[in-house]
Amino acid sequence: MGPLQGVRIVELAGVGPGPFAAMMLADMGADVICVDRVRGAAAMDYRGPSGGIMRRSRRSIAVDLKHPDGPEIVLRLVTDAQGLIEGFRPGVAERLGVGPEACLGRNPALVYGRMTGWGQDGPLAPAAGHDINYIALSGVLSGVGMLGGPPIPPMNLLGDFGGGGMLLALGMVAGMLEAQRSGQGQVVDAAMAEGAALLATAIYGLCNAGWWGERGTNIFDGGAHFYGVYECADGRYMSVGSMEPQFYAELLEVLALDPRELPNQYDRARWPEARQRLAEVFATRTRDEWSAAFEGSDACVMAVLDFDEAPRHPHNEARESFIDVDGVTQPAPAPRFSRTPSAVHRPPSQPGADTDEALTDWGFEPAEIADLRTAGAIA
Repeated sequence: MGPLQGVRIVELAGVGPGPFAAMMLADMGADVICVDRVRGAAAMDYRGPSGGIMRRSRRSIAVDLKHPDGPEIVLRLVTDAQGLIEGFRPGVAERLGVGPEACLGRNPALVYGRMTGWGQDGPLAPAAGHDINYIALSGVLSGVGMLGGPPIPPMNLLGDFGGGGMLLALGMVAGMLEAQRSGQGQVVDAAMAEGAALLATAIYGLCNAGWWGERGTNIFDGGAHFYGVYECADGRYMSVGSMEPQFYAELLEVLALDPRELPNQYDRARWPEARQRLAEVFATRTRDEWSAAFEGSDACVMAVLDFDEAPRHPHNEARESFIDVDGVTQPAPAPRFSRTPSAVHRPPSQPGADTDEALTDWGFEPAEIADLRTAGAIA
């Protein structure tokens, strides 16, 4: 099942955005083989910090790419694949013998997806980095945080996963669609710094129009009293997004506030004053009491749930937005397709657990597999 059923993709194992892109494509039905390392392929607890639940929906083979026979295994696989994903630093795949030139030489229609922080060229291309560095360079980190304080990292969602893995997944699908028409493959250069900047296109638009000021004073960064988070009596929080006048009116109605006693909603200079008044009111009840008060309202107010609470919310339960795979609760595949639904096709595989099965399905003979194992090229 899934809209990508019949598509084959080779994933050279990495961390973070590359595996996330591979997971998305595999959930959508692509047959993805993850090529793990032989050396260092220790047992993985996918409940832990390894991020192993992102290994779901695909099989794993363990290949020693530094063994004389290792690169040839990958080149054999890409012969029958539509795509390849790798997340090494620029030049590493080439040194291993599995770079774009070698792979496209075997399969000219291959879409070769490259996931890096800085991109394949430019002064920073060879430098190390992490999500926080990439979103810093993109300008995005400068806008996250409250007035008078430092920028606050928004976890590693904007660089690694939104501006990284999701961008690469889109690029892979677009590249493979074009390859069906042209018969020619290409390299997809997905850089997290550029992806994070792309996510901020609307904010750059506000900057260009002169509508974005100092951090923590703007409409989407907590500066506006009608778009932010308020602490409740029990130390938990409510989110408020009452931007439109009709929604703002409902907010004030539920809070029992007379609009005549507050500044005009869009009087930016008096937002701090209005925020203080709303904060005083929210602090009088618990989060769950406010949730009940706003139930059925169009005020655009919602409780801030933690990671344990979110899967149990009635809306998420009704839509099955979270699923259980081998006892591990995790987000369900998204987006949804009406005719070819995505699914988690299998739980995460330990590195190398599917070597024989996967290689056989992709055209290797049992005798070849046995010889490669004896030689130490696979495990």
